[in-house]
Amino acid sequence: MTRPLGVILAGGQSRRMGGGDKALLQLDGRTLMQRVIDRLAPQVAALAINANGDPQRYRGFDLPIIADSISGFAGPLAGVLAGLDWAAAKGASHIVTVAADTPFFPTTLVPVLQQTLLDSGQPIVLAATDSGARGRSRHPTFGLWPVSLRACLRDAIGAGTRKVVAWTDAQGCASAIFPSEPFDMFFNINTPKDRERAQELMEKGMV
Repeated sequence: MTRPLGVILAGGQSRRMGGGDKALLQLDGRTLMQRVIDRLAPQVAALAINANGDPQRYRGFDLPIIADSISGFAGPLAGVLAGLDWAAAKGASHIVTVAADTPFFPTTLVPVLQQTLLDSGQPIVLAATDSGARGRSRHPTFGLWPVSLRACLRDAIGAGTRKVVAWTDAQGCASAIFPSEPFDMFFNINTPKDRERAQELMEKGMV
């Protein structure tokens, strides 16, 4: 398979972090956004940032900034739709989305998602971690999405759908399984305490 386009979802409102641009927070001297870019860029054909508001705050990353086309805050699905529209204009068949507040996601994310797509025959693949007896946890902002479903997604959002898995499961969705040890690589930074934990992981040499 050819490499998909990558879309970094940075449209969240960061309420638990006190508002503002969570993706611009520093972690050991680099912003969360830069860490996400550095992980995703080698895995995709091109990158864009999905963000709302003034795009100038991200100008230093030298990437296209695509805003939600759905008015109001419609959640991650609106960011996925914006990414699909961007990809359609470029003639791409798929996008991979990642969250801007998750700096340690796997460097093998895209090939594992693509292999799961081939193996499962489902149109959508979401990342998940396997926690053994505790079961699997899906990460709905980390997924491989076909451009062919963008009209369907637009209609669903317009009808009020906001929960990612409610829509993906209705279309057909497979899970790409990643290990949860030595820590969950999809750990995201929502609070100041999460930021402290991320710093500890780095100090221990775990990432």
